[in-house]
Amino acid sequence: MYSEEHLYSIALRECNLIGDINFYKLVRTFGSAKNAWENTKKEYKKLDGFGSKMISDIGNPAHLKFAENELKFCEANHIKINLRHLHDLPKLLNECDDAPVILYQKGNYDGSKQKVSMVGTRNMTSYGKQFIEEFFQESSSGNFISVSGLALGVDKEVHEQSILHQVSTVAVLAHGFHTLYPSKNKKLSEKILEEGGVLFTEFNSSRKPDRENFIQRNRIVAGISPATIVVETAFGGGSISTATYANLYNREVYALPGKITDKQSQGCNHLIFQNKASAISTIKDLVENLGFNHPKGRTGELFPHSEISIQLTENQSEIFRIIDENPQISLDDLADKTALASHKILPVILELELLGKVKSLSGRQFLAT
Repeated sequence: MYSEEHLYSIALRECNLIGDINFYKLVRTFGSAKNAWENTKKEYKKLDGFGSKMISDIGNPAHLKFAENELKFCEANHIKINLRHLHDLPKLLNECDDAPVILYQKGNYDGSKQKVSMVGTRNMTSYGKQFIEEFFQESSSGNFISVSGLALGVDKEVHEQSILHQVSTVAVLAHGFHTLYPSKNKKLSEKILEEGGVLFTEFNSSRKPDRENFIQRNRIVAGISPATIVVETAFGGGSISTATYANLYNREVYALPGKITDKQSQGCNHLIFQNKASAISTIKDLVENLGFNHPKGRTGELFPHSEISIQLTENQSEIFRIIDENPQISLDDLADKTALASHKILPVILELELLGKVKSLSGRQFLAT
C-alpha cells in the first residue's frame, strides 16, 4: 500500500525548517524524497537559498523512525497518503505554490465533479442557516462537491445539508487523524464517510488542533475549489483568511451581504467593499454563476423569431464542438483537446460568447448555450 517514497516523504517533511515549499524544491532538484534525504547534505551548496542550518536536520534517523510508525498508523486506520510530487493531490490544489506536499485522506474523493468551498463563522445566525438551506435546495440537481472545515456553525451546517441533499462533501481538518476536533462533530465525520465523502488533513498523527493549524488548513479549503462562498463572518474571522487565500489563488469569491449593524455580516460586507468578493444578490444567480444547474432544454423566447444561421470559422466550430460535448470543460483540458495554446483559445472563446454560443463559468470553465 505504501512505498519507500511515502516513508522518506514523511521523514523529510518532519525535518526542521523544511516546510512545503522547501520540500517541493528538494524533490524537484533530486527527483524523489529518498534521493533528497540521502544527497542533500552532500550537495546543498548547489541549492539556491539552502544553507547548512536549513539542511542540518535532514538524515536524522529519529525522523525516519517517526515515519515508519506513521505508516503503521495509516495502514491500521485505512488512511491514504497523497504526495504532491507524485501528482496525487486534487488538481486545483496542486496548482497552488504553497500546496501541502503530503495530504492524508480518509474516504473517497471524486476529482471529476465541480467543487465549491463554503465557510463562515462558528456563531452562525438564523440568516446564515437559512441561506445554506436554500442554497442546497436550489442546487440540488447540481452534480457537485461541497468543501468546508468541519468546525461548528457554518461548516457543520454545510456538511449536514450536503448529506441531506445527497451531495458529496469534503471536510478539511486542522489536526491529525488520531483525534477529531471539535469532538461534537465526531458522529458527523463518520456520517460524511458513510455517505461517500472524504476527510483530508495535511497534519500527521502527532499534530494536535493548535490554533495556527486552522489558518494553515484554510488554504486547502480555498485551494481545492474554483470558488469560495463566505456565508457569515465577523471582522478578523478565520473565514477572512480563506477568502484571502482564494483571492491569492485567483479563484472566485462570493460573500453573503447583511446589515452593517450585524456583527456576523461585517466581515462579508467588508470583503465586498474591498472588491475581494462578489456580493450574493440571489441564490438563483449564484447557482447559475457556479454552473451547477443547467436547463435540459432552451427556454422559449417571449417574442419568437426565425433563427439566423451563424457561420462559424474553423477554429470557432472546433472549439464550440468540444465545449458542447464536454460541459464545464476547463481551459487546460480544452487546450489538450485542441492542441492550441491557452492564449490562442481565449480570443475564440470571447468571439463565441459574443455570438451567444458559449458561456464562461467560474474557475475558467465553459459551457455551450
